[in-house]
Formats: sequence, C-alpha cells, structure tokens
Amino acid sequence: MNDRLPTSVIASALIRRVNDAGGFATLRARGDAQGGALLLIATAQGASPKLFERGIGASGTVQPINSTPTDDSMENIEEYWRKRRVSDPDLWIIELDGPDAERFAVETLSCR
Repeated sequence: MNDRLPTSVIASALIRRVNDAGGFATLRARGDAQGGALLLIATAQGASPKLFERGIGASGTVQPINSTPTDDSMENIEEYWRKRRVSDPDLWIIELDGPDAERFAVETLSCR
C-alpha cells in the first residue's frame, strides 16, 4: 500500500487553498491522477514567475527546487513547461498567483 496521497487530491487541495486565501490558482495541465509530478508556477501580482518542483536538494533530502529558467519571462516559462510535458505527459502544471503563491508552492512540495 502506498501512503502518499494521489496527485489529483494534492492538486485540488492546493488550488482550493490558494483561492480560499484570496489568490488565484488554475490548472494549466492535468497529469496522471495517481502519481504524476507537480510543476508549480508561482507569481505575485504580476511579478516575474518562479517555477517550483519536487527534487533532491544538496543535502540529499527531498525538497522544493526552484527550476525557473534564467530568462523568466512568461513566454519562456510557457515554453519550458510545454517541453517538460512532451517528455513527461504525467506532469501536472498549476499556476498560482497571489501574495502567498511562493509559500503555498513550497509548503505543498515539502509535504508530499
């Protein structure tokens, strides 16, 4: 038995949390309902977007990784995640916008 929550449940809860906190969250691409990875686009009211995903940090532990491309324009962010979806169709893409978007992204990826 797997103790991890399905990605679909985590994605739904994240979107609800952000929207309930006064931010805006939307599902850009749906991945595998059970075990797809999450790629989160976090912006704060028009600021440059940041991409976060779960990865292995320098200490060898699982943690949120900032995978924002060097040129963080929305066009490059869009191109980046679309390329990722080609190689990983199970990948979920969720965009978060609001003053606490980055915090929600980091908390979600830390708990999974």
